[in-house]
Amino acid sequence: MSKIIDLNSDVGESFGAYKIGLDKEVLKYVSSANIACGWHAGDPIVMRDTVKAAFKNSVSIGAHPGFFDVMGFGRRNMTVSPDEIKQYTIYQIGALYGFVKSAGAKMQHVKPHGAMYNMAAKDGKLAQAIIEGIWEVDRDLIVLGSSGSEMIKAAKEKGLRVANEVFADRAYNSDGTLVARSLPGAMILDTNIAILRVIRMVTEGKVTAISGEDVDIKADSICVHGDNPEATQFVRLIREELFKAKVEIKPLSQFIK
Repeated sequence: MSKIIDLNSDVGESFGAYKIGLDKEVLKYVSSANIACGWHAGDPIVMRDTVKAAFKNSVSIGAHPGFFDVMGFGRRNMTVSPDEIKQYTIYQIGALYGFVKSAGAKMQHVKPHGAMYNMAAKDGKLAQAIIEGIWEVDRDLIVLGSSGSEMIKAAKEKGLRVANEVFADRAYNSDGTLVARSLPGAMILDTNIAILRVIRMVTEGKVTAISGEDVDIKADSICVHGDNPEATQFVRLIREELFKAKVEIKPLSQFIK
């Protein structure tokens, strides 16, 4: 094997009587899990159960903080100050940390969710505030952020370890940002096309933007969304094709320095 990559999924996004995602199945194939912290999704029972399921499957655990917006699933932009977003981050990491410690596990990383993730990818001040929150809680945590984003830059400047994330099922703009979900073509629905894009991002460091031009991209971790109806088959096929391409799958903590 000549290349190492992490395979992650956003999980633990059910709450109360509502089930979202295919967590039990997806956790059999990924190496890292981003677990919702009870704000955009998740609740104490779901958080506990998801942490235990990840630990049982030897999947590394990350906090997945988002905006306090269950109705919008954390995908709606909110007007917040840097200080507010910093405290939101600390609060949610702390909430999940309790369940991680209770399970005898260890938290590996933090990956913001939805609008928080996308806003901080472009807004340096918000990115710095999130990074300060992570830094103050645990300086050993790895920051998982969009490849080349302000989040990655802020984390590097602070001295935190970083992992550049790419998306198997999302389209990219020419500047390397994700195409808004509200726009046509934002989601890659054809499994074969998505897998070919993943292999190219990992092995060549390139992705074709929605405009048709090639964009440079760095891939340390691949995200497959757990709420995708085809998530289980998708992640299984990605693993198989990565193996054929001589790419080894490991959790971030085993190769991010």
